[in-house]
Amino acid sequence: MRIVFASGNRGKFREMKAQLEPIGVELLFGGDMEGPHEIEETGETYADNALIKARAWAEATGLPALADDSGLEAEALGGLPGVHSARIVEGSDADRTRWLLGELADKEDRRGRFACAIAVVMPGGREPLVVTRYCPGTIIREPRGESGFGYDPVFIPDGFDKTFAELGDETKNKISHRALAVKGIAEMLRAVIE
Repeated sequence: MRIVFASGNRGKFREMKAQLEPIGVELLFGGDMEGPHEIEETGETYADNALIKARAWAEATGLPALADDSGLEAEALGGLPGVHSARIVEGSDADRTRWLLGELADKEDRRGRFACAIAVVMPGGREPLVVTRYCPGTIIREPRGESGFGYDPVFIPDGFDKTFAELGDETKNKISHRALAVKGIAEMLRAVIE
């Protein structure tokens, strides 16, 4: 089964491709294709935003499309940045991480969780597949680590003493919110493929 990955994010693409290939999914990189690259994410939930992107790509390409939306939720900030994680402030990942650490500077509660929703939209009006998963942990005060992207350098998942940016792809791809969501969507896709 060929599915378009509705994003130009190579990091996410690599994570998902590695997990979907074993079930018979050939994931095509949207960044290499003509498609709706600038899609406004107006949903109130991660699932809403994933569906908006997947629908746009399925309509544009005529192929099944897979999209995700993810974010970091800080308990002390009432769940912010949440669905606005990638655009809470203008600039780079480092700028958004500085914003987050600034907002949390005087907070004792450092609990948080990463969330990821994945949606697959099939052309022809079939019911979309949607799954949302979470990875709880702690938001630290200073970034640590060189790998990963986004808020990875300031997030330590429960049960570990290293940030996502220090753990490396192999471990992260087993325990992260995205890894868990990909596993969930893979189970749903397996049923469709069979």
